Amino acid sequence: MKQIFNFWTALSLASAFAVTACGGSSGGGGGSVPPPPLPTPTSRPPAQKIQHVIVLIQENRTFDNLFNGYPGADTQSYGYTHDGKKLTLKRHALDSKPTPRNGYEQFVTECDLQAGACKMDGFDIPTVEGQSGTYVYQYVNPADVKPYWDLAHQYVLADRLFQTQGSGSFTAHQDLIAGGTLINPTEALIDNPSNQPWGCDAVKGTVTSLISTSGEFQPNAGPFPCLSYRTLRDLLDAKGVSWKYYTPKLNMSFAGNIWNAFDAIHAVRYGPEWKSNIAVPASLLTDISGGKLPSMSWVCPEFDNSDHPGAGDTGPSWVAQVVDAVGTSQYWNSTAIVVLWDDWGGFYDHVPPPQIDYQGLGFRVPMLVVSPYAKKGYVSHTQYEFGSIVKFVEDTWHLGRLDTTDLRANGLDDSFDFTQKPRPFNPIPARYSRSFFLHQSPSNRPLDDG
Repeated sequence: MKQIFNFWTALSLASAFAVTACGGSSGGGGGSVPPPPLPTPTSRPPAQKIQHVIVLIQENRTFDNLFNGYPGADTQSYGYTHDGKKLTLKRHALDSKPTPRNGYEQFVTECDLQAGACKMDGFDIPTVEGQSGTYVYQYVNPADVKPYWDLAHQYVLADRLFQTQGSGSFTAHQDLIAGGTLINPTEALIDNPSNQPWGCDAVKGTVTSLISTSGEFQPNAGPFPCLSYRTLRDLLDAKGVSWKYYTPKLNMSFAGNIWNAFDAIHAVRYGPEWKSNIAVPASLLTDISGGKLPSMSWVCPEFDNSDHPGAGDTGPSWVAQVVDAVGTSQYWNSTAIVVLWDDWGGFYDHVPPPQIDYQGLGFRVPMLVVSPYAKKGYVSHTQYEFGSIVKFVEDTWHLGRLDTTDLRANGLDDSFDFTQKPRPFNPIPARYSRSFFLHQSPSNRPLDDG
């Protein structure tokens, strides 16, 4: 508790020192943290150009872990431990395990905030299922993720996407539908609920953890995870824009999904959209081929296709087959596909996340932007966060703002050139076929515990 509170205190003191040293005034009392840089102007894509947005949400990878050595991207082949030792990152298979821990306490330890910035030298301190903490100093064999690299060569790879907060999957998925997890003026949700499943289907007695705007971490002090804040669903419904959330079943039922962000939204879980707007991942492929793709889609894969440590090697093929399904359909010229990884999964990354508020930003994760209007073979160094994706959705259909991190986040403008003609689609080679995923047996297991 004390260590975590001091994380925010140290940031506040460093910011106050910087203001004093520059001869300025905080304007709101000493020690206040300056606001993040103003976002770049947002150029809204013409409605006739982007009519469908698909957000593919993969699991638990940092940029250094998944795209190490990619030409033009900011990666590093080594890292430092808490005692100053320099370690060369080791190459691992995509499906290697065990699973590193990745909650807020791990974020604080691994970040090692000094003078207002993360030193990024504490990754070796948390244990990893009995192995040395240095296990997380690794990168994935590029041959295992070739479809991702092929997509980057053809479209956009962003090397400055940061999580909204230094936390795990539950709040990361909330951030992707709401831009934040503030439940009252001074407290936000952080980390995973105390029991699985997560959301309104959680067992009685399940609680959440909180972080206050003053930086105090409050484990298991939050409410039952059935929430009432606004999400993109409210803005989409208000404008009559269709949407679906594709997510695996757990124990053959949609009740109790782990990754279903809308299971934690009371109005969806107990409303008619729970049946009409929630679907299994494979049905995305049939919706595309059958001409039934909704305007907005969030897609969580089966565990086996998730890139989570130990999940298997099918994730890159899953993403490639979704892209190919769109690319060979009527939807290609009107679609933008965003591929991202929901949190850092405990793995090493060398880029310090900007500390702009009491939650983070969290560590860096990869993002691919695929569209006939995406820049070709472009590596974007623009600072993005999950609110950037929320903002892009809002601006695509002129939805207005949720007034969360969408207000401060940079839009995705840097990744597109809407003056160009739509580029023809080139298939992405993949080891596993589209038929493999259409006939894949459900994993029927919790998709993540971190």
